[in-house]
Amino acid sequence: MPLSKRLAAECIGTFGFFLTGFMGIVALTTQGITAIQSVGIAVGFGFGLALMIFAFGHVSGGHFNPAVTLGLASARKHPVGEILPYWAAQIVGGLLAALLVLALYTQTIVGKTVTAPGAGVSDGKAFVLEAVFTMLFVLVIATVATDDRAPWKGVFAPFAIGLFIFTAATVAGPITGGSFNPARSLAPAIVAGDFSSIWVYLLAPLLGGVIGGVIHLYFAEDRGAAPDEEFDDLTAGPEAG
Repeated sequence: MPLSKRLAAECIGTFGFFLTGFMGIVALTTQGITAIQSVGIAVGFGFGLALMIFAFGHVSGGHFNPAVTLGLASARKHPVGEILPYWAAQIVGGLLAALLVLALYTQTIVGKTVTAPGAGVSDGKAFVLEAVFTMLFVLVIATVATDDRAPWKGVFAPFAIGLFIFTAATVAGPITGGSFNPARSLAPAIVAGDFSSIWVYLLAPLLGGVIGGVIHLYFAEDRGAAPDEEFDDLTAGPEAG
């Protein structure tokens, strides 16, 4: 699949993923808890990611997340030379989603989609949890989408990946803001002009992604062949969120 088409898929998939989650936040902000609650927002992000992987995973790998792209590259499951183009496509897709929210509502509403630690939660605590959950996320992705040893590899990947985000957003979201994705935090921050704590959501997921990729690579090396010899074509199946 040409890189241009894979980047288009990453852009559109990221747009759909983020917009689905953002609209859950918008619904809570504008309609109140009788319309949707925090678990509904988690559903929006988790299921939105799963659906976009179903739509575009076979084209681009369905990363929709700079931390996932970096993590898979660390696991030798994605070309290093394509990291920056993938990041650019994901950020553009996120910006389009945030800009649509701005066009439909106001900058104040967009501000509600900006990621921030929970009440009384320090940036340091949020950083640690964002990094750890992103590490676990990349481990799940690398297994269900790239590891031939896993009997659930392939068709089950969108469910497992979306389920992880739903679970992480439900249990850690109230504490950390539930990003696990630099593009998810950067896009609304740019549109809303609010960069408070942004360093947490840029650096922590990237660090967690690298650690997750290295851990997966450690276990992959026990397969009796060098990881490079088992390099999977990422367009053969969905690989993330």
